[in-house]
Amino acid sequence: MDYVRLGNTGLQVSPLIIGCMSFGDPHRGPHPWTLDEDASRPLIRQAIEAGITTFDTANVYSAGSSEEIVGRALRDFGRREELVIATKVHGRMHDGPNGAGLSRKAILNEIDASLRRLGTDHVDLYQIHRWDPLTPIEETIEALHDVVKAGKTRYVGASSMSAWQFSKAHYLARMAGLTTFVSMQNHYNLLNREEEREMLPLCADLGVGVLPWSPLARGRLTRDWDVETARSQTDEFGKTLYREGDRAIVDQVAAIARERGVPRAQVALAWVLANPVVTAPIIGATRPEHIDDAVAALDLHLGEDEHARLESAYEPHEPAGF
Repeated sequence: MDYVRLGNTGLQVSPLIIGCMSFGDPHRGPHPWTLDEDASRPLIRQAIEAGITTFDTANVYSAGSSEEIVGRALRDFGRREELVIATKVHGRMHDGPNGAGLSRKAILNEIDASLRRLGTDHVDLYQIHRWDPLTPIEETIEALHDVVKAGKTRYVGASSMSAWQFSKAHYLARMAGLTTFVSMQNHYNLLNREEEREMLPLCADLGVGVLPWSPLARGRLTRDWDVETARSQTDEFGKTLYREGDRAIVDQVAAIARERGVPRAQVALAWVLANPVVTAPIIGATRPEHIDDAVAALDLHLGEDEHARLESAYEPHEPAGF
């Protein structure tokens, strides 16, 4: 597996990242479809054995149990110096005041809590999960800078926000001589390409790594449009992301997959990987074949006509996922 640099940094990440929202206690948090520890560990081990070194989780995933499961598995199956561990902060972790958001208090409390759950003294990438309109961004970036200087994270990144917000945060940090953002984890796939308008050009200009979440559109691109799963039936957030007009794109993915003789996931991932601005897509895995298909997609190269077919039915979407 050929590793890639994260934006303009010297950090090498795998060209695929394992998204760890699928791993967690199904009885903790709002995701009853997650895999418990016994079911999660073989997939994490499979990913490491396939050469995937980068794992992305968040404090809020399954009320912290994702970090716990991932941390134990990575200690057992990987070498810390080779692994890149990323986590995120923003979501609500406890009731009452200061239980969520990006205040200095929340960030400094939550990084310590995440490190305890992960069982490590540092993460490699600490990301703000969403924009916090209630906290001045200057307070947030100064707190993140202090987390870096304390050795608790090596780099800081961001996820899903407007391009103007990310630009403001990046340049305020630069002007103040504080740690700048090295990555953007955003919503990007064949069914939602709105990031091509502003965010992707901004990241290219800044030299920021792009780590798309949901590159398979929460599985929509891997199955017939009307097929439901346990996750799709209970994923209220996911129901807001796509619409009936996207069916035509799903049909094109299926047609090209048939012609190529490969699973649909490989076609959809190959399309994302072909974008030169993308550093590494974040894939969710609940079955071994999910990892196998993702690795195989690294060697699948689509032709110009196939790209045109996949892109021709796209319709603009309202901003979603912020």
